[in-house]
Amino acid sequence: MLKQVDALLVLSFGGPEGLDDVRPFLENVVRGRGIPPERLDAVEEHYRHFGGVSPLNARNRDLIAAIRQRTDLPVYFGNRNWHPMVEDTVAEMMRDGVRRALVFATSAYGGYSACRQYQEDIVRARKTVGDGAPELVKLRHFFDHPEFIAANADAVRAAAAGLPADLRDDARLVFTAHSVPVAVDAAGGPPEEGGYLYSRQIAEAARLVAAELGVGEYDLVWQSRSGPPEVPWLEPDIVDHIDALHDRGVAAVVLSPVGFVSDHVEVVWDLDTEARERATELGMGFARAATAGPYPRFADMVVELVAEHVHDAAPRSLGAVPSAGCTVNGAPCAVGCCAPAPRPSRPE
Repeated sequence: MLKQVDALLVLSFGGPEGLDDVRPFLENVVRGRGIPPERLDAVEEHYRHFGGVSPLNARNRDLIAAIRQRTDLPVYFGNRNWHPMVEDTVAEMMRDGVRRALVFATSAYGGYSACRQYQEDIVRARKTVGDGAPELVKLRHFFDHPEFIAANADAVRAAAAGLPADLRDDARLVFTAHSVPVAVDAAGGPPEEGGYLYSRQIAEAARLVAAELGVGEYDLVWQSRSGPPEVPWLEPDIVDHIDALHDRGVAAVVLSPVGFVSDHVEVVWDLDTEARERATELGMGFARAATAGPYPRFADMVVELVAEHVHDAAPRSLGAVPSAGCTVNGAPCAVGCCAPAPRPSRPE
């Protein structure tokens, strides 16, 4: 028998909503990790470029409103690094009488930061609240869910349509995702033992979106590296790749941030600012697709993931790469799945 579900918790990274929030937010992101102040100074400047406001919280509130239109379940909002903090939200849920809730984490993929750290957030929040804290079950990865793929494909079509007509047909499709240290991506061992789960799932999502678009050739690159140069990270970097495309005579690019569910400062800085400026300097046409989160299909998908638990709906997926995370009966991740490895922190 499926257990009763009382609510849904949307759990996200969090982001500042004003200039006074930026430094405390960044200090929350890197707490306990020994990140030098000068690194925070550099990232803080990115936020100040946008008035200290990350789009992330607003986008999540929009998503929650869309989910509420599609379900009778109460929907709560909590973050890892900024208000509303997940500990406060779980305490509110307990006061409201919630005994068991599902958790939708705003990341489609496996890996430590993309998955397991959200499990740690859940454990920490319940421990902070103490006796009577609701049971919290994290929903599964959704990198290959048909609605996630379709939403990303819709976004690419809309972006490409904004290019000049003479550039549109020959524009190069480039997928982007947040880079991580190679050692972090490899955690878990060889692919057959669960290693490289993050990069394999990203590559599979890119393949599926390209197939949905009927595009046979495309690129997958990385962005937002924040570690020291001596530590290998996933490459190539998006700006370096734009240089390489220009050298090959590519006249225009369409960037799809398939590794992200929502815009936040890393997306709008790395892509809308740095990548766009580089393409403009080189005289290349440039279009950036929206993230999947604002599309109605995405909210439909969240409700469908909930239905896998509440109504025993059959899970849908398109990919051939293994997934992980909680199954319909709430089983935990495999031992060692998405294990952490020593790495620099990555502010949003």
